[in-house]
Amino acid sequence: MTALAGTEPGVGAQAAAVQRLQSFVSESTWAATAVNQRRLELLQADWRTTTHEQGVLVIDDTGDRKSGKQTAHVGRQYLGSIGKIDNGLVVVSTLWADAERYYPLHAEPYTPARRLPQGKADAAFRTKPRIALQLIEAALNVGVLFRAIVADSGYGTNSTFVGELLEEGLPYVVSIKPSEGVWAPAAAVHTPQEAAAALPWQDAAQPGPWIAVVRSFHDGHSETWWAAELVYGPYGPQRPVRRLVATTDPRRLPTASSWYLETNLPAPGSRQARQSPLGAASIAEVVRLYGLR
Repeated sequence: MTALAGTEPGVGAQAAAVQRLQSFVSESTWAATAVNQRRLELLQADWRTTTHEQGVLVIDDTGDRKSGKQTAHVGRQYLGSIGKIDNGLVVVSTLWADAERYYPLHAEPYTPARRLPQGKADAAFRTKPRIALQLIEAALNVGVLFRAIVADSGYGTNSTFVGELLEEGLPYVVSIKPSEGVWAPAAAVHTPQEAAAALPWQDAAQPGPWIAVVRSFHDGHSETWWAAELVYGPYGPQRPVRRLVATTDPRRLPTASSWYLETNLPAPGSRQARQSPLGAASIAEVVRLYGLR
């Protein structure tokens, strides 16, 4: 290909390639769903990238600023990329991950209710958790394997989302808010943070109910966290749903490095483990799974 006048050799070819790509994306007639389906088939067919039962199916949403009102799905809403409400576009997505790799699976834009003629009553309105459930179904339909579905508290505290996972018998590990309360007598523990604060801790040599969990990161470094079962309200190692805490400091429970988790993976040795097809998961395993997100 002849270089454009006034440009270095190769620059013209790059510009032409960009133009061809732009034309393909914006002008050509092609089906994004079919292209993505083929991409996932190729990933599943290669032993180096195929999914397996030690990985996780991650649910997340991403929001970015977008000015104006003409672009579909754009509106004033919470945008995770900037941590506040602004005009922008939010997309709910799934990705698969293990300790070595991760890649996206499916994605769907979220449409704010105010953009629809009847608002939340409109038949086309879908909450982010509802979109997430549909994306999980899409992942199952293409044969994606995973140990658990993992998601942050935006999904973990949604009763519809968690309730459907329980009803379908799908394994999950989700984050919950430290202040999320349960009904209990006034003097009882009401929140996961209160339950964690009530656990005895002396030091690393005398950790009480806390166990050391080593977390390894992609850059090669590792950190020692401490994790424990939380027993309060309807939660405990012998119950259908467990709650756990993982933190860098059991004494202070710092907000920036403390996780409060919920899972339906049964505890080892429990009655639930003997009866459930999900397979038992130790405290360390639950923390590992959530850490993959």
